[in-house]
Amino acid sequence: MRLQRESVQNAWVLLYPEGMVKLSDSASEILRRCDGAHDVAAITTELQALFNVEGIAPQIQSLVDEGARRGWIV
Repeated sequence: MRLQRESVQNAWVLLYPEGMVKLSDSASEILRRCDGAHDVAAITTELQALFNVEGIAPQIQSLVDEGARRGWIV
């Protein structure tokens, strides 16, 4: 599985043997930080500061949980 920017799609995508998932802007910001160095709290702190929002931890946790369930995040 590989996360990369696709200019043709004008989006970040997850490529895997069975296909491709086009990511929303918010999903790509979250998944790009799932690097083993950031936990959900750190990702939340970074994105709240970057986008000047509060209260996004549940949405981030939900995407991380779904990514782990689908094997996108190990």
